[in-house]
Amino acid sequence: MKLLVTGGAGFIGSAVVRLAISRGHDVVNLDALTYAACLDNVADVADAPGYAFEQVDIRDRPALDRVLEAHRPDAIMHLAAESHVDRSIDGPATFVETNVLGTFHLLEAARAYWEREGRPEGFRFHHISTDEVFGSLGSEGQFTESTPYDPRSPYSASKASSDHLVRAWHETYGLPVVLTNCSNNYGPYHFPEKLIPVVILNALAGKPIPIYGDGSNIRDWLYVEDHADALLLVLEKGVLGRSYNIGGENERSNLQLVRTICDILDRLAPRDGSYGDLVTFVRDRPGHDARYAIDPTRLREELGWRPSVTVEEGLERTVRWYLDNRDWWQTFAPPRGRFLLRR
Repeated sequence: MKLLVTGGAGFIGSAVVRLAISRGHDVVNLDALTYAACLDNVADVADAPGYAFEQVDIRDRPALDRVLEAHRPDAIMHLAAESHVDRSIDGPATFVETNVLGTFHLLEAARAYWEREGRPEGFRFHHISTDEVFGSLGSEGQFTESTPYDPRSPYSASKASSDHLVRAWHETYGLPVVLTNCSNNYGPYHFPEKLIPVVILNALAGKPIPIYGDGSNIRDWLYVEDHADALLLVLEKGVLGRSYNIGGENERSNLQLVRTICDILDRLAPRDGSYGDLVTFVRDRPGHDARYAIDPTRLREELGWRPSVTVEEGLERTVRWYLDNRDWWQTFAPPRGRFLLRR
C-alpha cells in the first residue's frame, strides 16, 4: 500500500513513517517542516526505495493536488497539525489556519483525487486527532467515542473542528474516512516543549524541572510506537465512518510521572543528590483540564488491539533514548540550556 502521511517529520508522524516503511508500505512524507518537524526523525528510512519526501504546507491546495497526482497514494494519514496547547493560547490564529483550514484543503484535494480515480473502494482518509476534544473529566469516568465534544483550549477547539469537517465530508460526499482520538503520546523524537522531554532535558542540565500547579492533573500516557501500530491497524481494518479511541491504559498524575522519570534518571545517570530535588511548581496553565482518560473498548473488541508498553517501560526507553541521542536534542537547546514549558 502507498501511504501519504501528512506531518511525517513530526513526532507521531515520523513514528508512523518508520513503522510503515518497516512493514513494506511505500510512504510519501508530506511536511511543511515548521519548528517542531525534523527530517532527522526519519533519517533511518530516508534511503528506503519506497520512501519519498515532499515539503508542502497542507494549506497550499495547488501543491496538494500536484502531490496526489504525482504519487497516487492508496490512503492518506493526516497527522499534520499545530499541537501545543500553550502555543495555541498565545497565538490561536495559526491553529485555526493549519488545523481547520489546512484540513479543509486536504479534504477537498483528497475528494477531488478520489473522484478522478473513479472512487476506488480501497481508498482511505485516516484523520488522527486527540482526546482533548472531549474536554475534562472529574475523578471518575472515561472518554468513549460517543462522549460529547467539549473543547477547552484553542488547540482542542481547532482539532474538534477538523474532526467535524472529516465526518461531514464522509456524510456529504461519501469520502471513505476513519478517525482516531488518542491520549497523550511520549517516546523518542519528542520535540522538547512537552512535559516529558522538558523534564528529562532540564534534569540532565541540572535546571529546575517545572510542573504546572500542584501536579495533580492526570493524563493517560500512550507510547508513540504503540500509537503508530494502532493507527496502521485502524487504517487497514477500521470501519468506514467510524472513530476509535486509542489509549495507553496508563493514567498518571503529572507529579507521579515526573517522580518516575527522576527515579529512572537517578539510576541511569546518577548525580550528586536526586533529580527529584529539581522539581519546581510553576503557575498553572489557564483552563488546565483536570483529567483525561480513554475507554479503549471499541478498539480492543472490534480490532483486537491493546497497548504493549506500560508507562514504566516506556519512560525507561524514552530516558535511555534521550541519553543516547544528545546530538538530536542539543540542536534544539536554548542558549541558557533550560527547556521551558510555555507557561
